Amino acid sequence: MAALQARGLIFPSSSSSSHGYQRVRALLRVPVDLGTLGVSLPKLPPIAKRQEGRISLGELDKIDADSSRSPAPVMADELVLSKMYAVLEAIADRAEMHAIIGEQRNNWNHLFTSSVNSITLAASLMAGVASISSAGDPLAFKVSSAILFAAAAGIMTITSKIQPSQLAEEQRNATRLWRQLGRSIETSLGHRFPTDRDVSEAVEKMLALEKAYPLPLVPGMLEKFPAVVEPTRWWPKIQPKRSRATHAGNGWSRDLEEEMKGALRLLKVKDEEEYIKLSNLALNVNKALATAGPLLAGAAAMSSGLIGSPALGPLPAFVSVVGGVLAATVNTLEHGGQVGMVFELFRNCAGFYRRLQEEIESNLEEEEADRRENGEVFEMKIALQLGRSVSELRELAAYASPSREDEDIKECAGKLF
Repeated sequence: MAALQARGLIFPSSSSSSHGYQRVRALLRVPVDLGTLGVSLPKLPPIAKRQEGRISLGELDKIDADSSRSPAPVMADELVLSKMYAVLEAIADRAEMHAIIGEQRNNWNHLFTSSVNSITLAASLMAGVASISSAGDPLAFKVSSAILFAAAAGIMTITSKIQPSQLAEEQRNATRLWRQLGRSIETSLGHRFPTDRDVSEAVEKMLALEKAYPLPLVPGMLEKFPAVVEPTRWWPKIQPKRSRATHAGNGWSRDLEEEMKGALRLLKVKDEEEYIKLSNLALNVNKALATAGPLLAGAAAMSSGLIGSPALGPLPAFVSVVGGVLAATVNTLEHGGQVGMVFELFRNCAGFYRRLQEEIESNLEEEEADRRENGEVFEMKIALQLGRSVSELRELAAYASPSREDEDIKECAGKLF
């Protein structure tokens, strides 16, 4: 009816078609407040603007038919949307909690390191003073030195067990991953309405992150000296992102599949293995330092009680002073050098490359290319995560050809780390 009313106003009955055309052109070029006329017109398509204001009766009929057939806008389920916003709030809260606790544990590391070094060096000084015969009664110095050495050994044992620098690195990485998860959900909400499956996947990712980077120390703290080093895993089983293919192949080709297989081989042979080796090296160094520190402080504590013994001579004083200095040095190397943090960093890097492997495998295992993630987008995403350009990523297929032995491969797939 709106179109008929508009037709009656814009195209009145006239015996002269040219006179009617001039009136239509004038009305379309001059702004008219149709609200004052009681007329409601549907929105005209852009083509009406491009043709110098000319529109035909057939086009008006088509506009009226399209407007009557257009469905109501699709609205997201209010319950699902509320669930997704609740997940986002929880994610933001977790990120803030990890950031605060990470800063706290980093402060722990600095405070424990400086305190233990001060205690150990003070005990060494007292042991040296007690060994001087002209110092009067050395009992007070001997007892004080033994107490301080024992306290230093106890604190070293505790800090070596919990590894504050490693805890701080766990929380720093967890903060980044929680914020990354929140941004990815916000991006998806900007493109489409969420579904129950989206909510379930978000919750699964949250639970996997909480398991990988727990907040409490007891119970739940990650093993600081594992028997077998495994890459950190903070993601659930990866499902390929389905896309509606706009053309045959969905951006995938034989060359792209070979390119992804080459990158996958390099990730397994070089990147992940290299970081596992580095993790084992850092772990072994950390174990040696964590064991040596308390042992040296404990030996110095026992020796300080034997200072002045005629049978042993100057040996107890020597062991106390030298042992205390070495204990302070070891403590500085372990916690001041943050060896535990380095181990956690290497393990997280191995996990990063393991995740890329699973992303590539999940897409290659899907036989139907139309059901995979869009090939061009996936290629660019993998290239960026490896710190490469798309052209550099394509060169990996030739470099990691099946004819090349694993021992001959020197280049890593990733350049980011």
